[in-house]
Amino acid sequence: MSALFQPLKIGPLELENRIVIAPMCQYSADGGNATDWHTIHLGHLALSGAGLMIIEATAVTEEGRITPTDLGLYCDANEAALARVLAAVRANSAIPIAMQLAHAGRKASSRAPWDGGQQIPARDAHGWEAVAPSAVPHSPGEESPLALDAAGLARVRDGFADAAQRAARLGLDGLEIHAAHGYLLHQFLSPLANRRTDEYGGSLENRMRFPLEVFRAVRAAFPPDRPVWARLSATDWVDGGWDLDSSVAFARALEEAGSAAIHVSTGGVSPQQKIAPGAGYQVPFAARIKAEVGLPTIAVGLITEPEQAETIVASGEADAVALARAMLFDPRWPWHAAAKLGAKVRAPKQYWRSQPREYKDLFEGAAVGQR
Repeated sequence: MSALFQPLKIGPLELENRIVIAPMCQYSADGGNATDWHTIHLGHLALSGAGLMIIEATAVTEEGRITPTDLGLYCDANEAALARVLAAVRANSAIPIAMQLAHAGRKASSRAPWDGGQQIPARDAHGWEAVAPSAVPHSPGEESPLALDAAGLARVRDGFADAAQRAARLGLDGLEIHAAHGYLLHQFLSPLANRRTDEYGGSLENRMRFPLEVFRAVRAAFPPDRPVWARLSATDWVDGGWDLDSSVAFARALEEAGSAAIHVSTGGVSPQQKIAPGAGYQVPFAARIKAEVGLPTIAVGLITEPEQAETIVASGEADAVALARAMLFDPRWPWHAAAKLGAKVRAPKQYWRSQPREYKDLFEGAAVGQR
């Protein structure tokens, strides 16, 4: 039997298979509010047959958005807009849905990728002052962020907890804390971005302190029968930056704080990063963390072929694989993977008649007649 299509438990949440739809920013919100685009985007991915769908990085405060068109969950209007989207999706799919809670830190106030992605100056009508662990800009020539003081740290921490409560009211099945890709929590972890001299800077223990405080606040604010986990960048790909040994230590601390899983990516905190991407290039980082920590581990990064995903799970390098670009390019990737691997997959009954004759047993529970 295919290892990729075996069930997996993340805390109390049981997934039908090991395929995860990774969170993917859409830059299509209006004032943080989900729009019709999100209904279409999440709706068609919810029909994919994947075991879990994670909603894109969702800002926990207004200044925590990457761009002015980022999704947010920091006010009643955000919550109401997302409730409408989720109602439409859930009416037509039983896929478990999680959300990634995030704060952009010094990478906030940026243009959307198709508009160049550059920083928007705070004086611009569409920009704002970014905040960070230290007053160190992400790239040379950018405006320096405001270093968070005690009140600022409390505001961010409370923002994560408040968003977790909103997510609970929305009925989301799990939460992922974004501590990767150079955003605020990763900025605290990395010595490249964190130059603080107080209890939140310097040693590894100190640099982990605020991300762990945020994780504990979210865990306390979200129902105990639903899992919370974290996504981390296992390396900065820069000498002297955050590295795999530190990631193992952070993952162990997250486990002690109640994390149900670890989602392992890399990079994003510095434009000096030197990455040589190739098929599954981040999987070894996930494999090391899984081997040394033991939490359910999700691997991501240029995992594109069913046979490749099957090998990753069957070999024990990771417990699940997350797909992003590959899933956008082929929203029925799990169907095609099941066909290649001789497995079954859930599909909406309206589509049962689409299965090719050679895969007559592909769809779970399919029974099609025609007059």
